[in-house]
Amino acid sequence: MSPKAKTATLYHNTRCGTSRTVLALLEEAGYEPEIVEYLKTPPDAGTLRTLITDAGITVRNAVRTKEPEYRELGLDRPDVTDDELIAAMVAHPALIQRPFVVTEKGTRLARPADVASEIL
Repeated sequence: MSPKAKTATLYHNTRCGTSRTVLALLEEAGYEPEIVEYLKTPPDAGTLRTLITDAGITVRNAVRTKEPEYRELGLDRPDVTDDELIAAMVAHPALIQRPFVVTEKGTRLARPADVASEIL
């Protein structure tokens, strides 16, 4: 009888080297990850909030500040609320920091990639 496969969810960008590294780490650790290409299928606001909270980070830590939309939308202003940041990330998924990884042991924003090992 084969052991039950370990499952994980990876919010993945195929063009991101860190995201590809985390995918390889998951596979090497025996996980069969569900891949969510968040640029094609962005999480809704509730899912995004849950990922951020469960990862133990702030909403601002989950925003990619180097994306053009970050400044174009004025998200660099200190008075921008978490709700406004979440709404911007849902509308412009390129603003979501990557990759988020979810396993039965927890959720992490795997930046750098080796952070994922905390939940494998």
